[in-house]
Amino acid sequence: MVAVCTYNEAENIELMVSGLRQALPDTDVIVVDDNSPDGTAQLVREMAKLDSLVQVLVRENERGLGSAIRFAMQYSIDHGYDYFMNLDGDLSHSPDQMKSLFSKALEDRGFAVVVGSRYVSGGEIIGWPLRRKLMSRLVNGFATTCLRLPVRDCSGSMRCYRVNALASLGLENLRVNGYAILEEVLLRLHQRGEPMAEIPITFTERERGYSKLTITEAMRSMIQIISLAFRPKVG
Repeated sequence: MVAVCTYNEAENIELMVSGLRQALPDTDVIVVDDNSPDGTAQLVREMAKLDSLVQVLVRENERGLGSAIRFAMQYSIDHGYDYFMNLDGDLSHSPDQMKSLFSKALEDRGFAVVVGSRYVSGGEIIGWPLRRKLMSRLVNGFATTCLRLPVRDCSGSMRCYRVNALASLGLENLRVNGYAILEEVLLRLHQRGEPMAEIPITFTERERGYSKLTITEAMRSMIQIISLAFRPKVG
């Protein structure tokens, strides 16, 4: 399955879901929406009427990307999927690139996760000023070094996981629930000796809507990453 976590993405969601259905025609597309007031969920419901592989799950009393990703991961475990894929809902990740992630995962089924990376050879960011690119590289470099991760892009959400690897973590044991969940999942998989791979992707700054990542949330994530580095290994 491929999951898209959304909040107020009515301007992007139809293009995203349509793109995913074209790129992965045999894959379930699950939109996890945090009860968006802009009607995101209703747009997906209309698409689902015409396509049995499209579904929307609305979280009424929760909000936040981290907990939404955790919810979607648990859904993939509970419903017996083999692979769980995720990407941003604002079209900064091209749906077409998911084919390459999935192909890499199928090529070597030993990988617990295949990461879509902006920072390996061939990876690219479009639409960001140089200062923002440098800051992102520094933050990623800090996080991967601090957590001793074997990847170069630990904060991007475009990934393909093997579901039984996620199940082995016990998602209830994860300690963070914000954006830093992306780093924590990699950390826990790495601590279990699970292999991972990266393939280059192109990340494009969103054209419609607005980012949900605030400075406060970014700082909270950095604190959580530092905390993860000094906490004992889980399970």
